[in-house]
Amino acid sequence: MAMKGAASSAIKAVASSGITRNLHASPGSKKIVGVFYKANEYASMNPNFVGCVEGALGIRDWLESQGHEYIVTDDKEGPDSELEKHIPDLHVLISTPFHPAYVTAERIKKAKNLQLLLTAGIGSDHIDLNAAAAAGLTVAEVTGSNVVSVAEDELMRILILVRNFLPGYHQANNGEWNVAAIAHRAYDLEGKTIGTVGAGRIGKLLLQRLKPFNCNLLYHDRLKMDPELEKQIGAKFEEDLDAMLPKCDVIVINTPLTDKTRGLFDKDRIAKCKKGVLIVNNARGAIMDTQAIADACTSGHVAGYGGDVWYPQPAPKDHPWRYMPNHAMTPHISGTTIDAQLRYAAGTKDMLERYFKGEEFPPQHYIVKEGKLASQYQ
Repeated sequence: MAMKGAASSAIKAVASSGITRNLHASPGSKKIVGVFYKANEYASMNPNFVGCVEGALGIRDWLESQGHEYIVTDDKEGPDSELEKHIPDLHVLISTPFHPAYVTAERIKKAKNLQLLLTAGIGSDHIDLNAAAAAGLTVAEVTGSNVVSVAEDELMRILILVRNFLPGYHQANNGEWNVAAIAHRAYDLEGKTIGTVGAGRIGKLLLQRLKPFNCNLLYHDRLKMDPELEKQIGAKFEEDLDAMLPKCDVIVINTPLTDKTRGLFDKDRIAKCKKGVLIVNNARGAIMDTQAIADACTSGHVAGYGGDVWYPQPAPKDHPWRYMPNHAMTPHISGTTIDAQLRYAAGTKDMLERYFKGEEFPPQHYIVKEGKLASQYQ
């Protein structure tokens, strides 16, 4: 409800402040800044590796041939960063969830020429969306571009945790052989209860991929899925999150980060989960209370935690999730496979073309439009 009020306030602010930032490009050359992770020696190893600084989404020649300025950097934090230097006069900022450029209200205030914020991928929570709405900015992302990539990764992490795979892998690397050290906490996936918190595009794909494993599938979401699809997948809707959690052997997080979901899994909510639960989170790190998860893994209440999202990103070396027991954490990689990169690069180019021509984006791509936030962020 707080988000709805903020969105409403943002609309009123746009109307009353006389802000006239256009949804689409004004005439003339534009300054476009892209913030991506640096690939260094890996950049030349795959010609389709476009999601990095060196690859620049594969759109540099196209943009520059049309007279636009295209700045690409990985340096995004602090007052002396490369990004900060360009904030006052950029028109478009492109970022990714994998190396997010945190667009604060302060940065939006400084960006007098800014019209468009694009996320090359899915998830625009690195942007202060209420501030963007109040400033009359357009925020858009390439909806659907990496949902298959993330759902596949979630299934992999579930299996890694359920089968206690990582200790065996480390044994193989270290020249050891101790079957008991692995087998005492390895299980079959069949017959287990899997619950997804959020059943949007990624959540539905995960449930469909879990069906052949003969699991008991549950989902909690603000919207109930189509009855025919629900029947086809064999998933049961759980209206009450806290009632679903104690039923689950595995919990998967598939909800966006909003004011409602930030810190959703705090100490009290984790305590409602079954002792020995496994948790997979490829959504956003800030949905979890960082220390509460680390403590629950240490105590054994959470038997294993896997995912690729942290807060902040990149995660500092002293982040407690790096050192908690029975984790299957990686850097944020699930949605940036080469296949996903090609999809979100193409989607970004398509939206830029539409922006230059003054055309509308596909409706599902809008996160903020004309002072209004997309429903998943309200």
